[in-house]
Amino acid sequence: MPSERAGVQVRPGVEGDLEALTAIYNHYVRETAITFDTAIFTSEERRPWLLSHPEDGPHRLMVATDAASQEILGYATSSPYRPKPAYATSVETSVYVAPDSRGGGAPGRRGTGTLLYDALFEALAAEDVHRAYAGIAQPNEASTRLHVRFGFRHVGTYHEVGRKFGRYWDVAWYEKRL
Repeated sequence: MPSERAGVQVRPGVEGDLEALTAIYNHYVRETAITFDTAIFTSEERRPWLLSHPEDGPHRLMVATDAASQEILGYATSSPYRPKPAYATSVETSVYVAPDSRGGGAPGRRGTGTLLYDALFEALAAEDVHRAYAGIAQPNEASTRLHVRFGFRHVGTYHEVGRKFGRYWDVAWYEKRL
């Protein structure tokens, strides 16, 4: 179910996207505390992650591309919240936007995260999913604004739960009823 707006197309992720998706994620691993991974990945190491997000079902991978060049601008996922069976109707969502495609990036690329979440939540509407959760390493005002705009509400904060770059980071947790 591809969709397009403002020169950006959003579609389900495919195996051919793996190298670009890995490069985007590795930027956040190397440069930020947005993810608590501390070592970069090869594309082959990320393959199981990609394959765990099929085109249907509650665990999705949506990819935003430039409609003209097909350059990958970012991606959004819904993943298992926890591995135990009773959590099956809950998902954890996340968005990663290529560094040069974020809010202040190239003209026409603003709102990539919004387009990705629009497509992801539209896809999840037909699934047996009750709640979406998002953990946001603090501070991250842009991610907080995005999640609040999509109806997530703050439910608590884990203080100093992760250590990266020689310091401890808080993670604020948000939930959204689906």
